[in-house]
Amino acid sequence: MTASQPAPSSAPLTAVVTGASSGIGRATAVRLVAEGWRVLAVARRADRLAELAAETGCEVLAVDVTDEASVDGLAARCRELFGGTLNAVVHVAGGALGVESVAEADLDKWQGMFSMNVLGSLRVTRALLPDLRRSGRGDVLFVTSVAATEVYPGGSGYHAAKAGEHMLGRTLRLELNGEPVRVIEVAPGMVRTEEFSLVRLGDPEAADAVYDGVDQPLTAEDCADVISYALNAPHHVNLDLVIVRPLAQAAAHKVARHQGL
Repeated sequence: MTASQPAPSSAPLTAVVTGASSGIGRATAVRLVAEGWRVLAVARRADRLAELAAETGCEVLAVDVTDEASVDGLAARCRELFGGTLNAVVHVAGGALGVESVAEADLDKWQGMFSMNVLGSLRVTRALLPDLRRSGRGDVLFVTSVAATEVYPGGSGYHAAKAGEHMLGRTLRLELNGEPVRVIEVAPGMVRTEEFSLVRLGDPEAADAVYDGVDQPLTAEDCADVISYALNAPHHVNLDLVIVRPLAQAAAHKVARHQGL
């Protein structure tokens, strides 16, 4: 996927990418650095971030998006690096915990999902929005999920959390109308990454079974490709919502599976 590249200038475009220690967040940071962006990659795991910095040359900072003081530190570091302006924040930090039914809902897991996906995105957006506004070319990009708008049994907590993040973005877009800040949402379907299903299910065999028989689930790099396109498109072009799935997936609950794959 290609897009019109940013017009040449004396300074590269700048971005904060959350959840950058693995999966879609890491792939997005790698992609943007390769395209000439200055990237501050953040996540909780400092060791993973150090590996990313060594590979790409990006800036890194250990941040917990569920902690107010940690996000305040992110805002301060961002301003130190980028001089008080910022072109993009890409919200990838989040995830799913468990597959319990509504009747057996684990409230701690629900709380964790809301803290990561909704309140984490809110904290980071609130902290960095002044810098995005000052840039004159700002983007807030939420990586949500098809689970924000489609349901399946056992997904209630994740559905509710991603629907909350989806509504956060939709509301923000209305509130920023007329300002030079785009609000973009990329909603992936089935993506095979090293950790998403493992964290959700807590068992390697169960995590692998999610993808059994599925011909080519999406990769983190596929999603980074879409994110890159959205951020590099001419700034008058706003991709409000992009749903991206593998060909094998027709809906969140309907996936073609074949024996022997």
